[in-house]
Amino acid sequence: MKLADRMSRILTESAFDVLVRARALEAQGRDIIHLEIGEPDFDTPRHVIDEAKRALDAGFTHYGPTQGLPELREAIAEYICATRGIKVTARNVCVTPGGKPIIFFPIMALVEPGDEVIYPNPGFPMYESMIGVMGG
Repeated sequence: MKLADRMSRILTESAFDVLVRARALEAQGRDIIHLEIGEPDFDTPRHVIDEAKRALDAGFTHYGPTQGLPELREAIAEYICATRGIKVTARNVCVTPGGKPIIFFPIMALVEPGDEVIYPNPGFPMYESMIGVMGG
């Protein structure tokens, strides 16, 4: 099978390689501050675990709406209004399973070959790959 030419522009997501090395150093007794994959440095709070279990037992085991559950989007909008001092409604909120998809979709929609794209560096190598795949 021949892959599309753009596949040659995808870089390796090295953050997980760094995580493996960091954990090996921790196993040797080194004190490590993890900045590699964006995972929180705390366990999931008990009330979140309990609610997730309750939701599973109640049958919430299927796909939800594309932008996220309306009640969750509304709660996020209210939180942003209260903590950031800006007017946001649920229409402005999209809940995704991580940051990469929500970064990739606007790049797909907006970037043309030859466009200049500014992104955080150091950052996740996948950002550069997403931009490169689209020709930016």
